Amino acid sequence: MAIPKHANEQVVNYDAGLYNSDLAPVKKEKRNWTWLNFTTVWMGMVHNIVAYESAGSLIGMGMSVWQALLTVIVANIVLIIAMWLNGTAGAKYGTPFPVLIRASFGHKAAHIPVLLRAFVAIFWFAVQAYAGSKAIDAIFGALIPGWNSLSSINILGMGLNSAIAVTLFWLLHAWITSHGMERLKFFELWAGPLVIVLGLCLVVWALFVSHGFGPLFAEHSKLTNAEFWGLFPVSVTGLVGIWATLVLNIPDFTRFARSQKDQSIGQFIGLPGTAILFAIMSIITTSGTIIAFGRPIWDPVELLQQFGNPFILVLGAATLIIVTLSVNIAANVVSPAYDLVNLFPKKLTFTKAGVIAIVLSLFFAPWLWFDNSDTIFSIMGAVGGALGPVAGIMFADFYLVRRQNYDLDSFYLTQGQYTYKDGWNLNALYAMAIGTVISLIGLFVPALSSLYAYSWFLGVISGFIVYTVLMKNTMSSSVEINEERQSVSE
Repeated sequence: MAIPKHANEQVVNYDAGLYNSDLAPVKKEKRNWTWLNFTTVWMGMVHNIVAYESAGSLIGMGMSVWQALLTVIVANIVLIIAMWLNGTAGAKYGTPFPVLIRASFGHKAAHIPVLLRAFVAIFWFAVQAYAGSKAIDAIFGALIPGWNSLSSINILGMGLNSAIAVTLFWLLHAWITSHGMERLKFFELWAGPLVIVLGLCLVVWALFVSHGFGPLFAEHSKLTNAEFWGLFPVSVTGLVGIWATLVLNIPDFTRFARSQKDQSIGQFIGLPGTAILFAIMSIITTSGTIIAFGRPIWDPVELLQQFGNPFILVLGAATLIIVTLSVNIAANVVSPAYDLVNLFPKKLTFTKAGVIAIVLSLFFAPWLWFDNSDTIFSIMGAVGGALGPVAGIMFADFYLVRRQNYDLDSFYLTQGQYTYKDGWNLNALYAMAIGTVISLIGLFVPALSSLYAYSWFLGVISGFIVYTVLMKNTMSSSVEINEERQSVSE
């Protein structure tokens, strides 16, 4: 495929199997996302049911409010650093994750981490969508007489009422996805802040039933110091695992950034800023449920039902539906859509790939296991551990091997600088395999089970180190080639 780079430059013959309009670098004039757009997109993503339940469940595991807040703050500091590190290349070159990762893996081997990332994103879509469908089920239960009786009819392991709610919510996702990235940007502008209103209302309720902040923050931890510090790394890793997938594909968003400053400031306000605020709301509200109901309730739908007021239930559940749509499309449809387009660039567009991802997510059947909080944290840890090495490899490739200098044309050429051995960089595959074994070894070797608490961190560090060592001989030559090409183009 012949593509002119600029009006006065020679035509470049990009390979049709590596290039289409969705994978192409975003043109400078279309990179118009400001810091506000990144802030509201992150608000829309972090303000979701799973994030709420994850923060609230820390109280359910016996932590005090202060211990839970420390856990959330540490996890978000780790996340923003990782997002900045991997988002820089996307903002600089205007290319998505499936394209950028060709530099480290080669254009053929890149399909392996890309498909893994897509698999995980589709899994998280299923989790979020099922959580949101419970809000639809609750609304229908409050408004339609006899609705809850449909639960006696079993459909694929869930009641008919739940099955209808799941179907409707999946279709709603598909409808919004069909409008593409530009519609998503404007949807997030109002959907993201909306949940803050609901969260503040729940906080006010918690303060009312507990007669101020004092009783909430005075609630003692049910864990000994040793138990807390044993649970702390597991919880941090689990919270990081929620966003381990987005650490990889954050370039899918930063490629639209007006500047590096916009994506850096916007992400800082949106991720640790609003994420910590949202977690505080969840933790305070969950603490309030202990005082009000004698037990921690971290499921917001269940909490809304406890009020016994149909108006509050419908209004709150409708907010949760909008919020879940916001996070799910941004975090879990955009990435697999680009990943699938990368796999079949001649046949798929962003919209078609997004709908395919939504359909595939049904096969994870989250309704069979979702309500077990221990299972969710275990899964989040495994997800983080599996994707950690890929993040480490990307960090090492961009900052050490390439010294923040990629050759843009080579991303779309089968005989470019990133061809390696017929499109396979075995060094990256070895680093990924070794990093995955190290990160997940605690799952399979009882004597090393304590290491599993650090799965994501072990994956990132081991992937980074192994890839750097294996690519040592490639570093100087690749940098010289890139610098020479850049000086010629200038």
